[in-house]
Amino acid sequence: MNRAGFDVSPDPSDIGREIYELIAELYPICRSITGNGFRQTMDVLRRYVPLQIHEVPSGTQVFDWTVPREWNIRDAYVKDSRGRRVIDFQRCNLHIVSYSVPMDTVMSLHDLRPHLHTLPDRPEWIPYKTSYYEENWGFCLSHQDYLDLEDGNYEVFIDSSLERGSLTYGEFYLRGTEEAEILISCHACHPSLCNDNLSGVGLAALLAREIGKAAHRYSYRFLFVPGTIGAITWLARNEDRTPNIKHGVVLSGLGDSGEITYKKSRRGDAEIDRAAVHVLQQSGLAYGITDFDPYGYDERQYCSPGFNLPVGSLSRTPYGTYPEYHTSADNLDFVKPESLGESFSRLSEMLQVLECNRRYVNVNPKCEPQLGRRGLYSSIGESERALLWVLNLSDGSHDLLDIAERSGLAFASIQEATARLLDSRLLRLVENAH
Repeated sequence: MNRAGFDVSPDPSDIGREIYELIAELYPICRSITGNGFRQTMDVLRRYVPLQIHEVPSGTQVFDWTVPREWNIRDAYVKDSRGRRVIDFQRCNLHIVSYSVPMDTVMSLHDLRPHLHTLPDRPEWIPYKTSYYEENWGFCLSHQDYLDLEDGNYEVFIDSSLERGSLTYGEFYLRGTEEAEILISCHACHPSLCNDNLSGVGLAALLAREIGKAAHRYSYRFLFVPGTIGAITWLARNEDRTPNIKHGVVLSGLGDSGEITYKKSRRGDAEIDRAAVHVLQQSGLAYGITDFDPYGYDERQYCSPGFNLPVGSLSRTPYGTYPEYHTSADNLDFVKPESLGESFSRLSEMLQVLECNRRYVNVNPKCEPQLGRRGLYSSIGESERALLWVLNLSDGSHDLLDIAERSGLAFASIQEATARLLDSRLLRLVENAH
């Protein structure tokens, strides 16, 4: 047994800064569930990881859904009677309702108002709005700018296209020594939102790069998909591959200053759920654990009853519970390199538990073996307690995570004790036991 085990642990400060820099590069791009902004984002990520890019034609049936027409936008604005751009897509891409149809008209403020979206309780922020599956158009602006609009006529211009094209997603597969897979998924379709979307994208890309440098037992599949429709499309096209997925995590909201929160899979007691709970309990930091519910990110697709995959979700402050969510305040000031680095470290620890969690059999099960003459026993401390726990529960039916949970000891201590017992030939690995 490799004493170090699976090791993907760069310095948290360094990796946090690198993820933040990637987020800053991606931040200005206007992404949506289809279109060139999503492709541009994948092109940036390919500098970090050799993504395979898939294009799925508009109109493709994916279970109960249909891949929508492709949307692209070049410019959009509202001009007042003096020719000033009072709403300008070029200043902030959140100003346009995503999937707005083309417009070139003049209308009164009275007729324009139903197409304007604001946040009266957060008057300086711009909301994020979409109209993916219903042809419509609109603009988003701060409420204080909305109140400054004067009566009169306004020129409304949206230079967009909505036509047959394709849905794009990125995929990276890393073969391990086993075919069993760990799925890492993130949505990459939101425009300038740093925490909800880009934090998961940046962390996944850097994690894929680091795992590519390490020895790993499991195979890994990284998905960079448009939210909801992207996960549905991947599942529809890869249903035959899903039995290989033994563990999975959906990533988003990993850069704010809140405590790390893990949302369990639909199963509730999957190995990934247990690994996440154990790592967070042992971290010494505040954390949150929530049960599965069918609202949230793409875990709800992977955990739908027809698949019921063991996929949880990792974030910091949960989606929809912080005021900056889906607003212009989810910007580069809202995410912190130190939070990103800590999130990376906790996820890496969860993966290490999964990688090293095996079952063993005590080959000397009748009473305790004499540890002293094997150089394994000095005085009762955590390392000796770990040895005794591993020996006692290694009957082929308990894995190392079982032992860590029952003993209250850190998985790393149980792992180290197992390595020492293997060296002394007191344990035997149970092969092909997941």
